[in-house]
Amino acid sequence: MENGISVIAPRKPSERSKRTEYPQRKSFREEIRESIDICMEQKPKDMDELIKLLSEMGYECKHGKYISLKGRGQEKFLRMRSLGAGYRESDLEKVFTGESTFTPDPKQHNKKKSVYEKPEQKVDMLLDIQAMIAKGKGPGYERWAKVHNIKQMAQTLLFLEEHDLRDYEELAQKAKTASDRFGEITEKQKALEARLVEIAALKKHIINYSKTKDVYADYRKSGYSKKFFEEHREAVTLCKAAKDAFSQIEGKIPKIKDLNLEYNQVLQEKKKTYAEYRQAKQDMKDYQTAKYNIDLFLKFEEQKQQDEKQKKTEQIR
Repeated sequence: MENGISVIAPRKPSERSKRTEYPQRKSFREEIRESIDICMEQKPKDMDELIKLLSEMGYECKHGKYISLKGRGQEKFLRMRSLGAGYRESDLEKVFTGESTFTPDPKQHNKKKSVYEKPEQKVDMLLDIQAMIAKGKGPGYERWAKVHNIKQMAQTLLFLEEHDLRDYEELAQKAKTASDRFGEITEKQKALEARLVEIAALKKHIINYSKTKDVYADYRKSGYSKKFFEEHREAVTLCKAAKDAFSQIEGKIPKIKDLNLEYNQVLQEKKKTYAEYRQAKQDMKDYQTAKYNIDLFLKFEEQKQQDEKQKKTEQIR
């Protein structure tokens, strides 16, 4: 005590308590698993489609004996087989073949979905982040800027401003809605494409049948002679294929004219839907990229605040 005031005696560096606990950071593998969760919500039909979706989210993919991925901030590629149960190539292939169902890692979903928590009093996220950047000069900020492209962050802030997105939860909901919308349109596109293939195949069978039905009638009259079959193998085979296809149709076999009309209608619908598909794909990419960049920045800011708090605590000991 000096003059009635408590004085903390200075301590030598060797006597100061060392920091033993550090805030838990999300690993790159966890980030990849979360990205795969998002992509699997869109129900990709195979591994190639999954990789394509991951590429759209900013991942680099390297094919070799094993598939490897590298996201933003990663220095090295990580093999998918190292991601753990449910996320290995072999596990995902079973999902695509229907042998199993995809179940997101519960550890991922038990965690907070975002590093940014909405306080009781609503905060303007855009102004909040701009203020962080304005005051965030120094070595720590420079390190962040080197790892995460500052130009991308500027584009993200511009995107938020243009879309008047000032609340994190609204951004997260927009990203989810855009992802769901893209998934719906993708399924619609697949259905239209499948119908076009069906119509084209049926038209071909009808035409083949009209050309080969007389040959097949003679083949039947011959008592299904092997010699006749060998002499008219192609015609008989085409006619058989057409008859098999017709047996799958309920009701009358449609006319070529009607099929042409339906084909044109489906094709026009597909073209119209494709414009929506491209827009939905871009919207999903924009919102998910914005959310991803905001998550990275806020994660960095949260970590910086925790480090500063810990540093102050150590200084007064």
